[in-house]
Amino acid sequence: MRRHRLLTHALFIFLLLIQPGFSRIQQYHLTPTSTPITGPPFPIPEEAMLPVSKFASRPQLAAKAFIVIDKESGALLYAKNPDQQLYPASLTKMMTAMVALDTYPLDRVVTIAEESEAIGTTIKLQKGERITVEQLLRGLLIASGNDAAFALANAYPAGYQGFIEKMNEKAQSLHMNNTVFKNASGVEQEGHLTTVRDIATLTKEAMKISFFRDTVARQSMTLHDIDGRFTHDVKTTNKLLGVVEGIEGVKTGFTTEAGECLITQTTRNNHTIITAMLGSQDRFGESSRLITWAYANHDWTLYRFSDWLGDATAGTYP
Repeated sequence: MRRHRLLTHALFIFLLLIQPGFSRIQQYHLTPTSTPITGPPFPIPEEAMLPVSKFASRPQLAAKAFIVIDKESGALLYAKNPDQQLYPASLTKMMTAMVALDTYPLDRVVTIAEESEAIGTTIKLQKGERITVEQLLRGLLIASGNDAAFALANAYPAGYQGFIEKMNEKAQSLHMNNTVFKNASGVEQEGHLTTVRDIATLTKEAMKISFFRDTVARQSMTLHDIDGRFTHDVKTTNKLLGVVEGIEGVKTGFTTEAGECLITQTTRNNHTIITAMLGSQDRFGESSRLITWAYANHDWTLYRFSDWLGDATAGTYP
C-alpha cells in the first residue's frame, strides 16, 4: 500500500513538472521541464491544496498570450505564449498603484497641473484641483484614469522618470524578468513590454494588499477633492465584475497595438485562480471561458509532501 502511494505521489509531482502545473515551483520562477532540476533545494510547503486536472479538452483562444494559475499553490493550469513580450496597455497601472502605495501615505494631497490635459481614458481631473492619493488610486484602478496615473507619477520626489525607475525596480524585485516599464499609464511606447507570466506574478502580489483588493472589486464610486469643488463619478472598466461568479477584479487594458488585455482573480469554493490575457479581440468572452474551464476541469486535493518525501527531506525539494 505504501509503495503504491509513493508511486502515485511521485507520478503526480512528475506531471506537475512536465506539463502546465508545477505547484510552488512557479513561485521560484523555474521552467517546468521533463529533465531533473539541478541546484540547491528550496523550501516547499508541508502541505498544499493542489489542483488536479481531469484532462478534459482545453479551450482554443485567439488571444496572443494568456495564462491561468492557481493562486495558492502557484500551479500553472494552462498557458499560451506565457513568456512572449507584449504591450500591457493599462495593466501597467497595477504597478503604478503598487509604487504609489509603497511611496505615499493615502492622505497625501496632490495638486493637479498638466495632468488635466491627459488624453485617452481619464477621470476628468481639473487643473488646480487638490486631491488625495487615495482618491487618485481609486480613479486609477476602477476607471483606469490616465490623468490619475500621471498625477501619481509626477508627485514623486525624484520626478516622473524617477517614478518609472521605481516601477522597474519593483518589477525586478518580483522577478518579473521579461518586463520593462517606460511610462506610468500604459500608452504605447517602444520597449514598454511585459508577459502574461510576469503580470500574473504582479497580480498575486498586488492582491495581498487590502486597499488594492478593495478598490479593484468596486463597480463604481464617487471621488472628491479636498476642497469640495469637484467630484468624479467613476465606473469599473471590468465588465465581468458582478457578472461572472466569484470575480474579485482586477484590471483591464486596451490600445490599438496591445489589443484587449485583462487580468482577473476569481474565487469559488475557497479556491482562487488568476487569469492574465494580452492581445485579445474578446478579452471578456475569452477570460470567461478560461475561468469556466479551470473550475470545471480541476479538483483541488490536499497533498502532504512528507508522505512521499520522507521525514528526512520534508520541507525541501529533492
